Amino acid sequence: MKKLTFLLFLAFGFSFANTTNPISQDVQVGDELVINVQKADKFNHVDFPRLNFIVKRGGLANYNSVDGKVVVVKNVTTNSQGNTQVTLEPKNGRKFFGFLNTVEADFTKALNSGEISKK
Repeated sequence: MKKLTFLLFLAFGFSFANTTNPISQDVQVGDELVINVQKADKFNHVDFPRLNFIVKRGGLANYNSVDGKVVVVKNVTTNSQGNTQVTLEPKNGRKFFGFLNTVEADFTKALNSGEISKK
C-alpha cells in the first residue's frame, strides 16, 4: 500500500512538474515592449518596411536603429484567425527610421520568435 501511494504521488508530481507556463500573451494598451533585431536582419512578424524603401525615404539600410528600442502598445485587435495584432509607437516620441509614426505587429508570433519582448 505504501508503494502504491508513493507511486501515485510520484506520478502526480511529474505531471505537475511538466506543466510549463507559456509566455504571458496578455497585452494591453500602454504596455511597454522592446524590439529585438534578429541575426537574419529581417522582421517577419513586425511590419517594418523593406530596406530599399527605407533608403528611398532617406534612412540607412539596416535595422540597427530599432534594436533595443522601447515601444508602447497603442492599439490591440484580434483578427478572425485569433491572432493578436498590436500597433506600436516609440516611447521617446521619435519616428521609426525618421518617417514612420507607428508599426503593426502580430503580437503572438513576434513574441514567440523573439522579435519583440516584454520590458
